[in-house]
Amino acid sequence: MATIAVENYLKHVLLLSDGSDDLVSMGALAGALEVVPGTVTTMVKALADAGLVEHQPRLGVRLTHDGRRVALNVLRKHRLVETFLVQVLKMDWSKVHAEAEQLEHAISDEVLDRLDALLGHPVTDPHGDPIPNRQGKLSAQVYATLSTCLTGRPLRIVRITEQSPEFLQFAEQNGLRPGTALQVTERNLTAGLVTLRRAKGKPVALSIVAAGKVLVELDK
Repeated sequence: MATIAVENYLKHVLLLSDGSDDLVSMGALAGALEVVPGTVTTMVKALADAGLVEHQPRLGVRLTHDGRRVALNVLRKHRLVETFLVQVLKMDWSKVHAEAEQLEHAISDEVLDRLDALLGHPVTDPHGDPIPNRQGKLSAQVYATLSTCLTGRPLRIVRITEQSPEFLQFAEQNGLRPGTALQVTERNLTAGLVTLRRAKGKPVALSIVAAGKVLVELDK
C-alpha cells in the first residue's frame, strides 16, 4: 500500500507527533497536507484497515509499528536527499525541501544506503533536523529556543524548525545557520523582540515568534 499519498500521510503523522505516540488531530493532519478534512478521514480509515495507523474517532490518529517504520524510512530519505542536494550539488538550503518532497518517493533503499555512505552517515540535515538511522532510530533530544533560552550565555544553533524558503532566506541573511555561535543579549517580552550578538557582524533583532523557530544549546 506504499503509494506516494500513503507515504505522505504517514510521514506527516510522524512529524506532527514529533516522533512520539501522541494522537494527532485530524484537523492538524488536514492542515499539514493542505486537504479538506473529509479527504483525511477517508485516507485514515484506509490506513487503519491496512494496519498502518490507529484511528480514534473524534480524538485523532497515531502510527502503528508498521506505519512508524514506513514513515521513518520516508523521513530518512527526505533528509538524506536534502543533505546531498546541499553538500554535493551545492543547492541553496532554502530550495531543497520541495525537491526532496519529490525525490523521497523515488529512491530505493539500496540507493539510500549508498547515499548515506557517500555523505559520511550524517546525523542531521542542513537545517539541523535529525536523520533517522538505518535501524529507524530518531533522535528525540529536546532543545531550548532563542525565545526561551538563558540570556548572556554562549549558545550554538542546532536546528531551524521553519522550513519555508522565506524564513530560511531570512535566517541565511542574518547568519543564523546550524553551528553558528551567539548569545541572546536581551529579550523584551513587551516589545516582542529578542536581540542576538554573534562573533561577527552587527547585533540581530528577531521577533519572539521567529526566535521560537531557532533551536539552540549551550556552547561548550
